[in-house]
Amino acid sequence: MITFIVLGAGAGAGLWALVVFLFPPRPALGVVLAAATTPPVPAPILATDDTGWAVRLGRPAIPALRALGLPGRKVGRDLAVAGRSVSVHLAEKAVLAVAGLLLPALASAVLALAGFGLGLQFPLVAGLVLGVVGFLAPDLNARNQAAALRAGFRHALSAYLDLVWITLAGGMGVDSALGDSVLVGRGWAFEQLGRALDAARLTRATPWAALRQLGEELDVSELAELAASVSLAGTEGAKVRTSLAAKAQALRTHQITEAEGAAQAATERLSLPVMVLFLGFLAFITYPALTQVLNGL
Repeated sequence: MITFIVLGAGAGAGLWALVVFLFPPRPALGVVLAAATTPPVPAPILATDDTGWAVRLGRPAIPALRALGLPGRKVGRDLAVAGRSVSVHLAEKAVLAVAGLLLPALASAVLALAGFGLGLQFPLVAGLVLGVVGFLAPDLNARNQAAALRAGFRHALSAYLDLVWITLAGGMGVDSALGDSVLVGRGWAFEQLGRALDAARLTRATPWAALRQLGEELDVSELAELAASVSLAGTEGAKVRTSLAAKAQALRTHQITEAEGAAQAATERLSLPVMVLFLGFLAFITYPALTQVLNGL
């Protein structure tokens, strides 16, 4: 009974996905009018890559997954930070899900040819589990990559703040301080800061507007705060050297606290294998005595 229920649910989901792919839903009139009247958004600063093996294999499934509203807003930000386009992400989800569904069936067929039949329920359940895992794996991968890149960006941002306020203390203007300081650093974070400042220079926008946009794309609130402080200096002539130095110190303190917490968590995780080894040693010592007591009763 369970097998027929699972088969029926899978067939229904497949037919529904096929109908959505062949006849995508039309957008509502309000959405179309809002898109026509909304001013164009600035071009994204973060670059993404649209190439890869998954795009070639999973391209037919991309429109259907987009029609379902995938990926979400948070996953889309993670993808932008990781440098992966939405098309590549959706294609990977489709390819890995189909591979997870078919892999147990292929393995069962090979074993059946060898004389070791596994029946129908095992490849069906295993295929569903692996399909769900394959569908969710790209989301988890993007989340982990984005978290690592954001952490590295915050470390680089604290150094960049120090460079900016030192340059301001030397008598440079705000624009020159932002541009010269970014040329000193190396790595992914300083590359993104340089792209933001170059985009501002080419589009004749203010540097703090580009930094604010970059902070929104990266989902790094500290960069948006930096843009707000620098905008006060650029528009109203406010003295922000002390504020930038305080922000850099606060960032370093926060990073040190996070590093200490991660080290303590790692220490606690290391104690678990020792406890398991100790319990095994106690069981090895007490088992012969316990066996003698139980046999003597």
